[in-house]
Amino acid sequence: MATGQQATGVRDAHYDIVSVLYHVLQEADTAERYIRDAQEKGDTELAEFFTQIQKQDRERAERVKQLLKNRL
Repeated sequence: MATGQQATGVRDAHYDIVSVLYHVLQEADTAERYIRDAQEKGDTELAEFFTQIQKQDRERAERVKQLLKNRL
């Protein structure tokens, strides 16, 4: 196997970027559930905290998508 490639033949950098994108989007999706849970319990402080986390995840996802786009 060539240096810098996964068993799939995908370059490590591409795999890494896609993996980060997947996990950031997964985290943003999970935060949505946590926001609803906090709202249902009337905990606005916690809902705002999870909303901020979700916003940061979305911003990271946009940055990762740009990095991926630049490399494809």
